[in-house]
Amino acid sequence: MSGADLPLLSAVVAGAFVVLTPGPAVLAFIGLGATRGRMAGALFVTGHLVGDLLWATLAIVALVWTRALDPWVFQVLAGTCGLYLGYLGLRAVMAKSGEATEQALATKRPLLRGFFFGLTNPKSYPVTLAVFTALLGGALLRIDVADAAVLLAGSFAGFVLGDAILVWLVGTPILVRLYRQHQLWIVRGTGVLFILFAADALRLAVISGVN
Repeated sequence: MSGADLPLLSAVVAGAFVVLTPGPAVLAFIGLGATRGRMAGALFVTGHLVGDLLWATLAIVALVWTRALDPWVFQVLAGTCGLYLGYLGLRAVMAKSGEATEQALATKRPLLRGFFFGLTNPKSYPVTLAVFTALLGGALLRIDVADAAVLLAGSFAGFVLGDAILVWLVGTPILVRLYRQHQLWIVRGTGVLFILFAADALRLAVISGVN
């Protein structure tokens, strides 16, 4: 399949859609960006890009070369994701004040937090897999290794575009004001969602191990 025939625009759209879809990373980013500013948010999503690329690569591998990875790889990933997200969720739910909420989801090292969050975000793999399937469709059945690299590059461009939109959004006065007014309950609600995502990730790890 030639590069000219590849649905590059669809790959870019898929990457942006994955980033902008609400989930644990977006919620953590909003909490961090609203309390620490756009620069902290930008560092977070920069670190998160590593995870975005990892999950996109795994999704393409799974769709194009379905037997290239052993099931235990996804079991380990799902289990790690669940445990890490559950830890963050418990911290957020147990927060009792505005200052505690900032400590629960924020961090002094946003770049490092984004890096680990990107690698352990349980939403990333299933969402990336579903979005790629929907937007790239039958083209995935006709690509080779070189084509897959081009699609991954298009997805990366989409990730960067989505991140740029998030960084702009998190600095808008209305979002900052809304977050400040309801900070404690927003963080607690985010923690509950994190725990639910964590439970689902652990469930998938157990199911895949049984099957």
